[in-house]
Amino acid sequence: MANIIVVFPKTEDAKNIRNILNRNGFHVIAVCTTGAQALNCIEELNDGIVVCGYRFADMRYGELHEYLPEGFEMLLIASERYWGEAAVDMCISMPLKIHDLVDTLTMMEETQLRRRRRRRAQPRVRDEKAQAVIAGAKEVLMERNNMTESEAHRYIQKCSMDSGTNMVETAHMILDIMKP
Repeated sequence: MANIIVVFPKTEDAKNIRNILNRNGFHVIAVCTTGAQALNCIEELNDGIVVCGYRFADMRYGELHEYLPEGFEMLLIASERYWGEAAVDMCISMPLKIHDLVDTLTMMEETQLRRRRRRRAQPRVRDEKAQAVIAGAKEVLMERNNMTESEAHRYIQKCSMDSGTNMVETAHMILDIMKP
């Protein structure tokens, strides 16, 4: 399920859109009246969809679209004359047809779900510095605890999972603890 944020200058318009979406099975996490409010909500999220009008008290949709972090998409609900201001992901013309809104959001949610699955399926690529830290921790474990390379790797991996930290952080902890 996508994180949906509704942004319209009039609170009643935003709440109406939220209610339509909720009735159709979508989960709206925030209703905002300014771009700044929307950006504050977005800070804590990895991805999502911003459903908005073309103008807010503090900015226009084009500016908000520029500030959206990677992983976020925008669905603009406005007259076609406002569509050219910025290259948004999707647009729906006014007057709003509920089935168009629902169908478009469903498609956008499915796209985000596919992206999430692809990101999870791709192996993580570490930079050289991170690889060196992990290799250093493995060497220390191999020397001090008579482990093989694969045992040391599994040990770091298990400690990482148990502590809820990533492998690089765990390797740093091992190096800090086992320094001579």
